[in-house]
Amino acid sequence: MKSKSSAAWIAWILAALYYAYQYALRSAPAVMMPQLSAALGLSTVGVASLIGLFYYGYSPFALVSGAAIDRLGARAVIPAGALITAIGALLFATGGLAAANVGRLLQGAGGVFSFVGAVYIVGRHFPDSRAATLIGATQMIGMAGGSAGQFLVGPFIVRGVEWNHLWIGMGLVGLLLAATLFVVLPKEKVDKPKTDWLIGSARALGVVARNPQSILCGLVAGLLFIPTNILDMIWGVRFLQEAHGFGYGDAVLRSAMVPLGWIIGCPLLGLLSDRLGRRKPVIVSGACVLLVCLAWILYGDAHILPPYLVGIVAGIASGSAMIPYTVIKEANPPEFNGTSTGLMNFLCFTSSALIAPVFGWIMQGVSAGKAPGLEHYQTTFQALLYGVALAVLLTFFLKETGPAARVPVVTARAA
Repeated sequence: MKSKSSAAWIAWILAALYYAYQYALRSAPAVMMPQLSAALGLSTVGVASLIGLFYYGYSPFALVSGAAIDRLGARAVIPAGALITAIGALLFATGGLAAANVGRLLQGAGGVFSFVGAVYIVGRHFPDSRAATLIGATQMIGMAGGSAGQFLVGPFIVRGVEWNHLWIGMGLVGLLLAATLFVVLPKEKVDKPKTDWLIGSARALGVVARNPQSILCGLVAGLLFIPTNILDMIWGVRFLQEAHGFGYGDAVLRSAMVPLGWIIGCPLLGLLSDRLGRRKPVIVSGACVLLVCLAWILYGDAHILPPYLVGIVAGIASGSAMIPYTVIKEANPPEFNGTSTGLMNFLCFTSSALIAPVFGWIMQGVSAGKAPGLEHYQTTFQALLYGVALAVLLTFFLKETGPAARVPVVTARAA
């Protein structure tokens, strides 16, 4: 029994490290946009669109990943996803525009298997009382990778290291990770499907997608993710340089505070939710704090408050976006854990994939092709405030699925 528990912990840690790896790939381009623009012959908007291709790979494969892991098990699927991600990084390093486009898509398509796999392992091998904590810890480790993609890559760029050499190194790390996952992940017994694989997967997806709570979870999480995915990871460094006049190094450090805040907030808010036995109060509280931070980032004086404070608080608060991942798991049959997480990722990151280019077009329009200033960023990104406010409103329509809300039902049935 102890060996099985140890194997489950090892499997979860490896999947979480894989998630950190794909997050580093996701965030690294934000600190090398001028280099990518020069090497690939793209405008700033073109580079932003290229970076956003990650989500076009991530979103559709979110559905595939959940169904595949439910049907085939973690060991058969997760290493393959890591291999695809690593190949995407190596293609991105070639310096050719076509290869970079394909590579960015593959990074997203392969990267999605990491988080879905980690949540699958949590749902299959750990009790519900630890679910929100472990899912939050998974995001913590992932965002550590996202922070490293800026903290570590930025200084290398400043020292003159070629951007494509960094991508080659990240691709080799991915190959090693894929091999380690294949060797170390334990084999597991997966129930033989009674129906055709495609039919069974479609049926599972239909059950989850027809549940209104699933759609609400996806919308709430997506609206809370967008500020991190777009404002910070794509535009964050440029915003601080162009709107507030910070130097490159200082802008990188300030932008990296948001994923560092996630590292603190995701497990902290997950643990708080598990201790309270409730999900909705944590989501609403975190979203409200995030709303205040975003308003200050866009309209406040960046030089009044202590450095890094707003970024790290915004990151901690936006960790509440992970709680809906626990809600959707609890609101659907347990045999569809992977499918539920896959649908969540699809809804969250489809919104990022569709909206990311829109912000680029708005910025291009309001700045009229000139170097953007603070007022241009305010006009472009004020919609983020409305999105977070809408997430707060939608949360009130979620059904509470935490253990504390389920206790009276169990007691009534027992009576």
